[in-house]
Formats: sequence, C-alpha cells, structure tokens
Amino acid sequence: MKIWVLSRNPKLYSTERLVEAGIRMGHDVQVIDYLTCNIMIDKGKPCLYVGSSQLELPDAIIPRIGASRTFYGSAVVRQFEMLGVFTTVKSQAIVRSRDKLRSMQILSRHNIDMPHTAFAATPEDIKVMMKQVGGPPIIIKLLEGTQGNGVVLAETYNAAKSALDAFFGLKANILVQEFIKEANGRDIRVLIVGDRVVASMARQSTKGEFRSNLHQGGYAQKVRLTKAERQIAIDAAKALGLSICGVDLLQSERGPLVMEVNSSPGLEGIEKSTGVNVADKIFTYIESNVHRKIKNPFDA
Repeated sequence: MKIWVLSRNPKLYSTERLVEAGIRMGHDVQVIDYLTCNIMIDKGKPCLYVGSSQLELPDAIIPRIGASRTFYGSAVVRQFEMLGVFTTVKSQAIVRSRDKLRSMQILSRHNIDMPHTAFAATPEDIKVMMKQVGGPPIIIKLLEGTQGNGVVLAETYNAAKSALDAFFGLKANILVQEFIKEANGRDIRVLIVGDRVVASMARQSTKGEFRSNLHQGGYAQKVRLTKAERQIAIDAAKALGLSICGVDLLQSERGPLVMEVNSSPGLEGIEKSTGVNVADKIFTYIESNVHRKIKNPFDA
C-alpha cells in the first residue's frame, strides 16, 4: 500500500520509526509536509495540490499534526477524508482533543472521571473556582499548552491570583484544576491503537518538579495497568473518537483519572521504556482497516 506520514519534520524519532516500520512491512511510505498541501475546493471536485501538481492519492495517511498547526493540519486531513483516503486519526477527533476544555466536556458527558476542573472568564471568580476544585493548591493550565508548558502549580490563594492575573492580562484561556497530591508527580501514559492498549509507561517527575513530562526532565518505565486503568483509557479514546492516541492518567484515592488525551503521541519514550514496537502495531492496524468501507468519515 501507499501510505503517507503527514509530518513537518522527517527527522523526528516518531516519523522515522513509522517510515522504517512501514517499509519493512512492504509498504510504499513517504513523509509529506502537510503545510505544503494546498486545498482546492470546487463543486464535487475536492482535491489537493503541492505547488502546481495535483497529488496522486495514497491508500492511507498517518497524521502527525503539531499542536501549533492544528487548524490547517486538521483541514488537510479532512480533505483526505473527503477524497475517501483512510486516516488513522480523523480530523474532527484531532480538533476535539487539541481543545482541552472541549475534550474534558466530552469526557465528562461520557462519565469518565478526571481531576475536578473549572473554567471562567475573569480572575474575580478565583476563590469560587479554587473551592470548586478543592484547593489550594491548584493547577492552572493554558488551554494551548503542550508537553507540560503553560502549566503552573499555585500552592496558595495569592499565588493563584497572581498567576491568573498574569494569564488573563495576556488574554490567555486557562483551566483551573484539582491538584492530585497523592499522585506524587507521577502519571501513566497509555498508548491506544484501534480499540486496544498496546503499551503503557509510568512517568515520574524529577525532585522539586510536579510535571512528569519527559520534555520537562521526567523519566519513564514500563508499568502494568490495573483493569480500571486499562478500561478508562479505552473509554476516553472512544469518547473522543481517537483510534490512535496517548491517554495520560493520574492515580488518585478515588481511582484513575484522565488528565489529557493526545492525538499525536510521541513514540520515543514509550517504545524505549517498554520495548514495544508501537510503529509496527500502527501499520498492522492500517492493514486491518484500510480496505473496509467507511460509512461516514465524520462518525465519532
């Protein structure tokens, strides 16, 4: 099959691993920078160009859309869907997962447990919000933040008010969230492919740091999931319509909580810490599904 990896950087670990796995499994795999794809819209004739050349469509695409390019990247994925190309991650699911507030509203509607979360337009409501999420301390998150950036731990009311004043002064959208003390700076990344858990790792923050992201200096190791952790990760992926994703969990006194769902999870940390060949599993998923007739590419 002809399969394209939509990625801005062919040298990234995840992109290289996908190309390597696909070629080894006998596929024609190319990396396409989705920002070079021009969307042409006409009556009954959707198409894609790179420069002046119309693209000859692949059998499937693997979107690796950067958070800062969600709008354009998801539009390109949607155009491929319009043209009947199989995608491992649907455009609408990418959009849902990138909007932290929207994704948490969807998870809440599907009865999936998460840290208590509040959202408001002004810092004047900080006392009410802090009470609603059980703080202080509280977590303050930028809606547009990634890889642990734009996340602040406010341990007192004054610290929270100062942080919120600064964020609101920049006209930033933020969430106020419950701080799960018993997690001790540890979370679990669960990698979903299809409707199955294929790998899981525990990420631990360094001393003095509450964020466990590997990009923030945390370290990872393979972990065995409980039945509840496995189920909540699968349920979260299904709720957001994501066939391939990374679900981040916190262990709390009331059970596992979904912290975030990532529609373009990196492969390096989880492959190296677990020894699982996730890239191969993604291509196996494509092989099992690409020839199935998709009733509606915007379902789920």
